[in-house]
Amino acid sequence: MGKPNSFHRASEQAMTDLMNQSQHIQKILENFNSDQIASNRLRLKASIDVVKVLEFQGLAFRGRDESSDSINRGNFLETLDLVVLYNEYVAKAIEKAPKNASYKSPKIQKEILHVFSNKVKKAIREEISDAKFCLIIDEARDESMKEQMAIVIKFVDKYDIQGQGYDGASNMRGEWNGLKALVSNDCPYAYYIHCFAHRMQFALVAASKEVILVQSFFNRLSSIVNVVDASCKHIEQLKKAYADQIAYFVEIGELETERGLNQISTLQRAGDTCWGSHLRSISSLVNIFSPTCEILLKIIKEGNTTSQREAAYSCYHAMISFEFVFILHLMKEIMKITNTVCQALQCQSQDILNAMDFVSSTKALIQNFRDEEWDNLLTIVKSFCETRDIDVPDMNACYVERGGLARYQQDDFTIEHHYRVDIFML
Repeated sequence: MGKPNSFHRASEQAMTDLMNQSQHIQKILENFNSDQIASNRLRLKASIDVVKVLEFQGLAFRGRDESSDSINRGNFLETLDLVVLYNEYVAKAIEKAPKNASYKSPKIQKEILHVFSNKVKKAIREEISDAKFCLIIDEARDESMKEQMAIVIKFVDKYDIQGQGYDGASNMRGEWNGLKALVSNDCPYAYYIHCFAHRMQFALVAASKEVILVQSFFNRLSSIVNVVDASCKHIEQLKKAYADQIAYFVEIGELETERGLNQISTLQRAGDTCWGSHLRSISSLVNIFSPTCEILLKIIKEGNTTSQREAAYSCYHAMISFEFVFILHLMKEIMKITNTVCQALQCQSQDILNAMDFVSSTKALIQNFRDEEWDNLLTIVKSFCETRDIDVPDMNACYVERGGLARYQQDDFTIEHHYRVDIFML
């Protein structure tokens, strides 16, 4: 057999140290003097206090580069360094700390958090005992488009209500295999209420998708945001173009100048289920329509890849169509009406009677919009298109359906009939 390598030697030494009673942990502890114990406690207390501050403020602990020569080592280490600067006793304790007792590692941070978590849960259990509480669960996609779930156990005191709150997806509200069923099996007294605002948002999104042209519009809107937001350079160019537009309108007197007005912004992305985000996305495009077209034209000419240029070309030509502009303004007006009730339903002080009144008044406003606002909407859309050199069709001309559906249309089917009946009234 050959000579043992360094790994074998290290293993043998570790076994020797383990068997050596002088290295036993009890012996080591007994050899600590009062100064060493006080230093250890001070180091640990400093780390605990930093963890407490960061946790209560909801700040991230770790940094991308935590090496000693890094400019920014993350909130935990940077805050601990700040504490050291203002306390000579902490500084002395940390500077002389052995590597295995510095209490700064990510593992130690997590252990401290775990202790905090256990103490909080213990305090909650002792306070509410077998009383009522509310469980809130939801999930959403983060910036990397990964699903993240948040679980909140909410209570005021032991007399608080008991319930469950999560969205209406089948894996949540399912009668047999959903989370609702699992919770109810263990706690039959727990009752489930699907958030009214969330239900309305689901209904509005689902209803809009039933109209093919509207669904196509939202898909195109998403594509426009994706193309422009794909590059930081494009975003900055869009902001500059928007700033130039604001300056021009202010100069010719079409915009007022007051504090808080005319803030520079960019395109907003619509969420999957949040109807309010759709309103923000559409409103942002209405405000930045011309600058967005300008950036798309830049991408068509200067895009790095053929697919990028093709996507920008497709988005640009969709945007400058009368149909796109019409649906853009139609959905903005409808969502301005529905957004009011969505916001009202999320108020903590809202009761069921007021909520029903809000829904009824919203239905009445939508019906009034359908009955009375066609002419006003058409005037707004025409003016918007004429200002931006977008072709406005003759509303009395015969409408020609695109593609193979053209053979099924009626001869007296006008363009106005198409927009008013097939889109506006639906």
